[in-house]
Amino acid sequence: MTNRIAELRKRRKISQAELADAVEVTRQTIISLESGRYNASLLLAHKIARYFGLTIEEVFLFEEETT
Repeated sequence: MTNRIAELRKRRKISQAELADAVEVTRQTIISLESGRYNASLLLAHKIARYFGLTIEEVFLFEEETT
């Protein structure tokens, strides 16, 4: 899963710390999300999407695995 958090955050000209405060997580969590080292819980994904006024699908890009 990839996400557009860094892009959206930079477009709004807010820091990682400001976003972290807004969605009640640490700055390290935002860093990990942006770098793809961590996938957000459904609750966190909802908070981030709502913060940007978007749907979860517009922020988090789910790629279905083919088997």
